[in-house]
Amino acid sequence: MRSWLAAVCLLAGLGLAMHAVARTSVPLDSAWRFQRADVAGAEAPRFDDTGWPGVTLPHTYNAVDGEAGGAYYRGPAWYRRSIEHTLAPGRRQFIEFDGAATAADIWVNGHHAGRHEGGYARFRFDVTALLQPGSNTLAVRVDNSALPTVAPLGGDFTVFGGLYRSVRLIDTAAQHFDLLDHGGPGVQVAADEITPTSAKLQVTARVSNGTAQSQRLNLRLSLHDAQGRLVRGLQAPLQLAAQDTQTSRLSLQVPHPHLWQGVRDPYLSRLRAELLQGGKVLDTVTVPVGIRSVAIDPQRGFLLNGQPYALHGVNYFHPGRPGKGLAVSDAKIDEDLRILRELGATGLRLVHFQHPQRVYELADRMGLLLWTEIPLNAAMHDSAAFRANLAQQLRELVGQNHNHPSVAVWGLGNEVYQVDATSRALLGELHALARQEDARRPTAYAHCCAADDDPLALQTDVTGYNRYFGWYDREFSDIGPWADALHARLPERAIALSEYGAGASVLHQQDPPQRPQPTSRWHPEQYQALFHEAYWNQISTRPWLWGAFVWVGFDLASAGRNEGDRPGINDKGLVTYDRRTRKDAYHWYRANWSHEPMVHITSRRFSPRPAGPVAVKAYTNAAHATLSLNGVPLGTVNVENRVAAWPAVPLVTGRNLLVVSTDTGVTDTVQWEGTP
Repeated sequence: MRSWLAAVCLLAGLGLAMHAVARTSVPLDSAWRFQRADVAGAEAPRFDDTGWPGVTLPHTYNAVDGEAGGAYYRGPAWYRRSIEHTLAPGRRQFIEFDGAATAADIWVNGHHAGRHEGGYARFRFDVTALLQPGSNTLAVRVDNSALPTVAPLGGDFTVFGGLYRSVRLIDTAAQHFDLLDHGGPGVQVAADEITPTSAKLQVTARVSNGTAQSQRLNLRLSLHDAQGRLVRGLQAPLQLAAQDTQTSRLSLQVPHPHLWQGVRDPYLSRLRAELLQGGKVLDTVTVPVGIRSVAIDPQRGFLLNGQPYALHGVNYFHPGRPGKGLAVSDAKIDEDLRILRELGATGLRLVHFQHPQRVYELADRMGLLLWTEIPLNAAMHDSAAFRANLAQQLRELVGQNHNHPSVAVWGLGNEVYQVDATSRALLGELHALARQEDARRPTAYAHCCAADDDPLALQTDVTGYNRYFGWYDREFSDIGPWADALHARLPERAIALSEYGAGASVLHQQDPPQRPQPTSRWHPEQYQALFHEAYWNQISTRPWLWGAFVWVGFDLASAGRNEGDRPGINDKGLVTYDRRTRKDAYHWYRANWSHEPMVHITSRRFSPRPAGPVAVKAYTNAAHATLSLNGVPLGTVNVENRVAAWPAVPLVTGRNLLVVSTDTGVTDTVQWEGTP
């Protein structure tokens, strides 16, 4: 207790120290000139771009053709803009890109600042030596061509090219937390030795000295609770050689930790790391802290803080929107996460690449557990360069997301079609690297395309299986027996359903539905609902499945598809691409997953429809439901397995107003037009 009080007193005293200008960040999203072509000499400062159209980031050059179906532009494009900058002696400047798909070359005043390969992670370049006082020219060549050594090489999605996330200029002191550590914050924190009375935070800080002299600094750490109150802190001296980057490892003992408990209680603290010299704060980084443990057991399933935790949700591809592709604002990401939280999801699989930081931040705050993965998808290239690119993207994924308590699983690949010793070795190498970068989280692979127990599926700590019985093959009643047989064959292997789903168009109505052909242009909404009813009824009785993730949360752009009500869209989403319509299957899961009282009448878009006896069905998490037709009560029924059913409701010709109310006080209404 005495040492804890001493640390608090020390921090309180240091809080009175004079603060210098620490880190600044200037957005560079506006005033760009753009050309979708490879333009010779466009990196030159005096290049004439006055004829190029102006764009604002986020921006993609596949907003139209990327979701139209068929071939779309995959090639280079250029972005240019000016930067007005005042240079301060002894400071460092970095250009930061939140994402550029898929390979980007950066020039400042005609000088090449660097190249980044990989379209989905944050990256930075030190441009201090390239900037000049006054006006500066920033030029970026982006290329979303299929480059044989840059992942992904395959996948059922459009590869939208462009500067589709934000760009900024960061200015720091010469002594700062490392900004060149794979795009990460320079500070990592992890919790160990968690008990009801204490937890140990292991903090790793990378500090860079960009001066020509050795420097004496102090590293100050302070942990603040959700209300901003100081919980714990300490300070340690640092001695950095000239032009050196040093890694420091410190521990903070936290008394009576308030745990991060998923959606039940997503409690977040904040760790502030500061560099000081002579009483001045040179640089500051703040990172989230959620004290929790995760584990996966073959018999008990997913464990959060040592207890079984029902991990269910959707595959979340990206917050894409019509006419925008992946170039969307934070507000659209916020909308998506609200929709998925209202669904009652407890977790998300972020496919098939690193997502915007906003997703991870919201998941921290909402308590959503994440399986996030690198873009080893479908195809691979047997070369040292491809393996090096995957290793780079894995280091970026871990380095940039290590601190998020929401991140539970590192995904190392999805549906690799090449099943041989080469692909197995590649997954094994990635697993070893992931464990080296972060030994506290398990690794996973999503398997589909060989025997269930093929060694390819067993290279990671745990395995997910992509299964579409009842859509592409077999029957949806087969999923439970299949899982049982696999569990019996691999009792020591923790398994999940990483993907399962069926297509549905809200324009296609058929009740009762016939099973459609997946590649056809007829995907009735009702069949998708029956598919998910059957699947969840089997999944929910097998708690040893450590996770279950619907493919997919939202319809998505996939240029190679030509099915459902239009080409260019994968329509397996529970919600439409424009987010305007939540399909019946969405409400089925809401009835099963959400604790908020709800009721939803299915087939509500099937109007007009023939008059006469019709089966009416509603999803609800109530115990009893009552139906009326045009104001006439038709009876109260017991809800069986989240379904209230009235088998022969007499629709009349003309207007039919149906109202279902429940004993929890919620009501749903639908109007159908009856035809002779």
